[in-house]
Amino acid sequence: MIWTNWLPLAIVLSSLLPGLFIFTLREDQQRLRVGLNICGVVIKLLLVVAMIVGVSRGLEFRFSLPFLPGAPLVLQADALSLLFVALSSVLWMATTIYAIGYLEKSPLRSRFFGYFSLCVSATVGLALAGNLVSFLLFYEMLTLATFPLVVHRGTPESLRAGRVYLAYTVGGGALVLMGVALLHSLAGGPDFQPGGYLLSAVGEHDLALRVAFVLLIAGLGVKAALLPLHGWLPKAMVAPAPVSALLHAVAVVKAGAFGIIRVVYDVYGAEAMGLLDVAGPLLWLAAATILYGSVRALQQQELKKRLAYSTISQVSYVTLGVALLGPIAAVGGLVHLVHQGLMKVTLFYCAGNFAETLGIHRIREMDGVGKRMPLTMTAFSIGALGMIGIPPIAGFVSKWALGMGALEVGQDWVLLVLMGSALLNAGYFLPLLWRGWFAEPADWHEDNWREERWETHWMLLLPALFTAALSVLVGLLAGTALSPLGWAELIVDREFRI
Repeated sequence: MIWTNWLPLAIVLSSLLPGLFIFTLREDQQRLRVGLNICGVVIKLLLVVAMIVGVSRGLEFRFSLPFLPGAPLVLQADALSLLFVALSSVLWMATTIYAIGYLEKSPLRSRFFGYFSLCVSATVGLALAGNLVSFLLFYEMLTLATFPLVVHRGTPESLRAGRVYLAYTVGGGALVLMGVALLHSLAGGPDFQPGGYLLSAVGEHDLALRVAFVLLIAGLGVKAALLPLHGWLPKAMVAPAPVSALLHAVAVVKAGAFGIIRVVYDVYGAEAMGLLDVAGPLLWLAAATILYGSVRALQQQELKKRLAYSTISQVSYVTLGVALLGPIAAVGGLVHLVHQGLMKVTLFYCAGNFAETLGIHRIREMDGVGKRMPLTMTAFSIGALGMIGIPPIAGFVSKWALGMGALEVGQDWVLLVLMGSALLNAGYFLPLLWRGWFAEPADWHEDNWREERWETHWMLLLPALFTAALSVLVGLLAGTALSPLGWAELIVDREFRI
């Protein structure tokens, strides 16, 4: 077999093998653990870059292994999978550095980083999955790998959150399994195909196709935090900050949204979706989740919970974009998968910095924090303004595309949803910025301000500044071919049949 057949598997193994070895390390083997983490990160990034170059030049990357009758285990690269793989790999690099600094003096670090690597392996495998059965396998692996991270602290609160998380995600996985089995009985287990592969079954198996669609969207909607399947996400905020960043920006929530994209465009296809009349309900569900998450975020007084409900709202922009079934809207949904990840991971890094350095957990405690931690507060401000949709930060680009896409397909009412959400975003983010920059600090005195030369540990600060800078850079360079927006346009032109 030539190297193009093995490269997808190598990308998965680049984090899986170091993770398995990390489990065997003693807690005092810090240098070896860090070395394995960094080595895995660097190898994965190099392999992903090689694959991006190859796909852009028309090369095909496909690994296949016999698994189930009529459904092999397939890992393959297309432009869509690489959008998610590249996002996961870059944010894994940043979050690994952040986690090393965050957990510097914590116990059970080998266990944490072992599961951390398994989680990223499952996410990348899910992105590269070439058919529904392969997708389901990695989807369930992701659940099993993230549960120990949610309960890592071992407190009663984290254990309760873990049980809720497991109940939701295992239940969601069961729904996906039923949907995959039903579709397999109708059409077999072919690879994902541009434009989908179910059009020939429309007219003969309409009821079964609609039932399978509902099962798949409900199951994927658990991880994507669609209404009313979002309840696990705010509770999971008891996990350490690197885990919160992983859940919201790198792995779990994005895996659900990515799965919905695959089902809509590579399993059903836009034409079959229209004939079955299933796009409309999905569109309304996404719109309702966007507004609901924004309203609930406005009510939260804990910083991480406010960010959690913001994620519920923001990730549903992706579903909204693909459900509109128009090319511009699809571009907006795809690019928001990346843009939201960059901005939201920045916000969670900063929230973790506030908590670790100054013990800030609630919004009222943020008064004056910008004077003590100006760089962290700058990064937080960039992420928050981007979430609102202020140009030239990345969030503006994707929301503009979504609005133009809604007009293109005649769904003008979606503009009201986008504007309403933007106003609500401003309502729950701008007070945080005012408190951080302009309010007088009330809970600490001058000695605390001189406690460190740097505002926090450099391994906590650097990732936040890096992803904040990326959030601005991808917005400024949105018109270039290699930007996330340019790559999303390539996906729609090359792979979607709209």
